[in-house]
Amino acid sequence: MQSGLYVSLSSQMALEKRLTTIADNMANVNTTGFRGTEVKFDEMMANNQNKTNTKVAFVSQGNDYLNGTNGELQHTGNMLDFAVKGDAWFSLDTPAGRVLTRDGRFTMRDTGELVSIRGYPVLDAGGAPIVLNTAGGEPKVGTDGIIYQNDRQVGSLGLFEADISKGYLRYENSGIMTTEPPRAVVDRFNVGVEQGYLENSNVNAMHEMTQLIEVNRAFESVSSLMRDSEDSFKEAVQTLGGSR
Repeated sequence: MQSGLYVSLSSQMALEKRLTTIADNMANVNTTGFRGTEVKFDEMMANNQNKTNTKVAFVSQGNDYLNGTNGELQHTGNMLDFAVKGDAWFSLDTPAGRVLTRDGRFTMRDTGELVSIRGYPVLDAGGAPIVLNTAGGEPKVGTDGIIYQNDRQVGSLGLFEADISKGYLRYENSGIMTTEPPRAVVDRFNVGVEQGYLENSNVNAMHEMTQLIEVNRAFESVSSLMRDSEDSFKEAVQTLGGSR
């Protein structure tokens, strides 16, 4: 009977974690370049220390991972707006270190330095800040990320990849900091840049709302089972105590 309570408690902890990720996804449904968080739960088996030696299944705390689906591209016409095509990221130099992001809302400082919306330098494939010519006219960027001004190559937007499954932390600017150092993407025909576009969040609001309803119902169901189990346990104790 007590095992049932522990199993129910592990289920509630898993549901709470899923609820947290849903809330975070919903809060970023309109955040440029945001990739939603999903959670993978594993079944954990434990042996009951009794004569039957039966196994009890618990739910793990869950591991976060990013939804790798690309968001829809929105045309803005701004020459300093960029969207990544394919599975890659822009890289920013922040006070916390290298950050990957798919938020391509960039601006140019008076010094010509290309920076993110939060003012962090945008890096090229070699990891150096991109500096444009302030008197060189509007930059034009090809799908390969090469930047031109007055038909002269002046730099390139770096595209990077990393094994996110090895660990990551969220950062501002829809960014992530990966445990594995980012690597520059080279010679990939399915990865590129679209100038004058931004990538919308890949969070599906309707799907998240459906998940929210299901999680709330599951939480209520587990809570009800726990109350019933606790009541049964109390009745059993009272009955055994009264029979002496």
